[in-house]
Amino acid sequence: MRKNERIRPGLGWILAIGVAAGCAPPPTGTDAPGSDAVPAESGPPAPLAADYFVPSSPDNVSWGWFPTDKEPVLRVRPGETVRMDTLTHSGAVQDEEPVAWLTALGVSEDEIHQDVLDFWASRAGRPREGRSGHVITGPVYIEGAEPGDMLEIEILAVETRAPWGINNTSARGGVFSEGYPGFHADDPALDIPPGTRHLIRTGWVDGREVAFLADDIQVPLAPFMGILAVAPDPVVGQPGVTVSGVQGSRPPGAFGGNLDVKDLKAGTTVYLPVFHPGALFYAGDPHGAQGDGEVSGTAIEQSLSGVFRFAVHKGRAPSSPWAEDEDYYLVMGIDLDLDRAARQATWEVVAFLGEEKGLSPAEALSLASIAVDFRVSEVVDLTQVVTGYIPKNIFLP
Repeated sequence: MRKNERIRPGLGWILAIGVAAGCAPPPTGTDAPGSDAVPAESGPPAPLAADYFVPSSPDNVSWGWFPTDKEPVLRVRPGETVRMDTLTHSGAVQDEEPVAWLTALGVSEDEIHQDVLDFWASRAGRPREGRSGHVITGPVYIEGAEPGDMLEIEILAVETRAPWGINNTSARGGVFSEGYPGFHADDPALDIPPGTRHLIRTGWVDGREVAFLADDIQVPLAPFMGILAVAPDPVVGQPGVTVSGVQGSRPPGAFGGNLDVKDLKAGTTVYLPVFHPGALFYAGDPHGAQGDGEVSGTAIEQSLSGVFRFAVHKGRAPSSPWAEDEDYYLVMGIDLDLDRAARQATWEVVAFLGEEKGLSPAEALSLASIAVDFRVSEVVDLTQVVTGYIPKNIFLP
């Protein structure tokens, strides 16, 4: 794309409406479950317009890491809006050619985006040492952002780009992995064949977007970007950092990254510390829906398009990512150990209540124990994330 390319509303991305189907190759015609329950008026709303558009073309994505010196794909001023397309790694990073791989699962060839094919063809020249599997769009340079500042990312829209996603399950994956903390050699294994992948169809029913897991199971979609990040300041010895200083995309950290907090969806604002001029914002690991924990290791891995607006708060870099929506402040604790992540989340909540609400440490810890819910957001990405949900309605005007 040309740098600073403006778009007309509605151009540059694809929205498709899928018929209902299960976790196998999709049925067609009147036998498709729910296929007669998708009236035209219940389809998706018009895509939200943005000032700029960043497609997920090979030049605009990184594979499994966060470069700190990559030429920005776009430069924007605070207050401007950007639509960013993102690609799921499912179908884009395997050894087998994507059309053959995806059609074998039941995806039709006309449902495979060209950027999937383009990325797959570009893989040969991309180094892999220390990197993870995510396809990550960016970076976007935000004018005026400097180290020590706080970047505000307002999530205005997150929209599906395809009527399908993929979830993986295995007997020794996710929380059942042999490398997972607490694993015992005599732990039983689930009866799941190796390499099991579930094609999950999505579509619109009665004005809402859902995933069709079976004839009698529909899961509401709540699309969000598993990865929202600024370019990190990698330190050898930190989780996911190689001896050459490459920050792999699997573990999240203070820079954000693979947080997998399912409530970082449209209507939420995320706050991250800035480590490099321009902040260098990345988005990726798109999910159609996910439960807290992401216990199999994957969600509904589904290509999405997001619209973001940025602001810069000078000299206010937080020590850990946090966010807010209409109802809650979301304050995150991140650590290799789940117990330590819970401790860190509590510490960050106490610090937040002191800085933002003027409470003493004793008052803040008391309130945290009385009114704050601590949720396990994800437990499968090396570092683990616990999020404290501080309800806004307890603070009177």
